[in-house]
This record gives sequence, structure tokens and C-alpha cells, in this order.
Amino acid sequence: MNRDALATELLAPHTEPEPHRYAFELPARVEQVSRARKLVSARLASWGVEGDPHDTALLVVSELFTNAIVHTGGHLVACELLAAADRLRVTVQDQGSTPTGPRVCRGAEGERERGRGLLLVEAVSCAWGTHDAAPGTGRVVWAELPCEPRSPFKETPLTAEWP
Repeated sequence: MNRDALATELLAPHTEPEPHRYAFELPARVEQVSRARKLVSARLASWGVEGDPHDTALLVVSELFTNAIVHTGGHLVACELLAAADRLRVTVQDQGSTPTGPRVCRGAEGERERGRGLLLVEAVSCAWGTHDAAPGTGRVVWAELPCEPRSPFKETPLTAEWP
């Protein structure tokens, strides 16, 4: 076996830039939704994400963060942004949920005052989904959005903010 050939393959540079990551947790209180939007807005601006992708991401964060607060009994809500060259993934995790988890309301049920947030997320996202948090309790809801920053992402370490 040629060890040099193997080492060359393993050390070959990646052709795509590393994605940006940013994460934070906030208390599960309604007044924290605006703070979540501000944190996300500032981070997206620093990454060069502006215009419609920026505004759409703020809408998704608002909806997912609000759902995590209103429909669960947890004390904290976590949010993570993962931005690659052409996509932005927004993930929100709560600490507890009903057994069925979040769902999109359609038809007469969706015409009530509540239940339209995930329809909105579905409409503006390339993809979205939900799964149980592991390990531990809670639910994770994520959405992917098309995203084209004004300049290529620079390398930054994983950032977490703990208010």
C-alpha cells in the first residue's frame, strides 16, 4: 500500500468553503422573539446575507421561535444558523412538545387565528421538517432557505452566545 497516495487524498483541500455556524439560547418568553430576530439579523448582515433572503430568514426565525414558546412548556429555546454557499438552514429546538409535535394546519382548521405559522414556513422554504431532539426531550424544527451572500463566506469558528 502506498501511504503517500493515501495521505494525499486525505489532505486534499476542499473545493467548497466551510459553512458558517451560529447558535444561541434565549429564555422561552414571548418578549425574547424580537431579541432572536435581532441576533439573527446582525449575524446574517455580518455574513453578507441581505435583501429577501435576510428578511425571509427573520420571518422563519420569528415563526419557529414563537411556536417553540407558545406550544411547549420549556424554559429555553435554542436557535442555530448554518449557512453554506447557497443555502441557509434555520433550526429551532424547544425543551418539550406535545407527543405529535408541530404540524401544518390546512383547510378549516388553518383558518383559525392560530396554526398558519408553519404554512408560512413551508411556503418560503426550500425544505423544512421536524424531529425529536436527541439526546433529551424536546423537538427540533428546521427550515432551509435559498441564500446568496454578497461575498464568499470567510472562515469563522463555531459561535455560541449564552445570554
